[in-house]
Amino acid sequence: MIIYFILAVVGLLLGITAILFGFGGGFAVVPLVYHVFPAYGLVSAADARYAMQIGVATSTAVMIVGTMYSTLKHHLAGHIDWPSVFPMAAYIAVGSALGAYAATLMPGAVLRVVFIVYIVGVIADCVFRKGFIDDAGGHEFHRMGGIAEAGVGVVIGAIASLLGVGGSVMTVPLMRRHGARMEGATALANPLSFPVAIVGTATYVLAARHHHIDLGPDYLGFVHLPAFAILSVFSVAGVELAQRAIPKMPDKIHAYTYVGLLILVVVTMLL
Repeated sequence: MIIYFILAVVGLLLGITAILFGFGGGFAVVPLVYHVFPAYGLVSAADARYAMQIGVATSTAVMIVGTMYSTLKHHLAGHIDWPSVFPMAAYIAVGSALGAYAATLMPGAVLRVVFIVYIVGVIADCVFRKGFIDDAGGHEFHRMGGIAEAGVGVVIGAIASLLGVGGSVMTVPLMRRHGARMEGATALANPLSFPVAIVGTATYVLAARHHHIDLGPDYLGFVHLPAFAILSVFSVAGVELAQRAIPKMPDKIHAYTYVGLLILVVVTMLL
């Protein structure tokens, strides 16, 4: 029963971070699965080598619910600039299929290292390159357009589904440097993470079948269904909690908190 309580708490955190920072579930779910699932018998000793893939796939599936609900909330609040979502979302969907399939071929230990190295790189980029921490007040988001937008979209989708982190880890810094305030950038991160969730989850399910990997009755491909259900329900509750109880943050504090949470994820994965 303890594991289900842990899943409920993590689900609340997913909803809170989704609405405030546009984060996909991977920031909490991947460390949780990697460290806790083998200890509580949710993945057998024989299949423990797939713990990273299970974490990434389950995280990606949870994003289907979380990003839809967060997107709806941001839309009703008038925070989403829908013309900026398309066609970037389509490019991200293409990359998502590539990234998810690559993750199923990669050894879990390698995937863990890639996860940590990438997040460390994002942190360094946010802190040391001009444009993220600085207040973007008074500016408007300027899209890239053309081939550049297509290329960036495919890369974002591939990395997001490979690591189960959603698109926010790339889209928020990208939009921030193109003039968006944190509120607008994190709001856009939710609909841009939706194609990662849909395409990535389908790929993780189909790839497991293609490789003849059967993890047991609680799994659909690499997705752990009970964890998916609990995390999804409580992530919706987390969104509601964040909107009702957490006050709006000043732009620069919002940016610093975003980076701080990334640092926490890295520390967790290193334990």
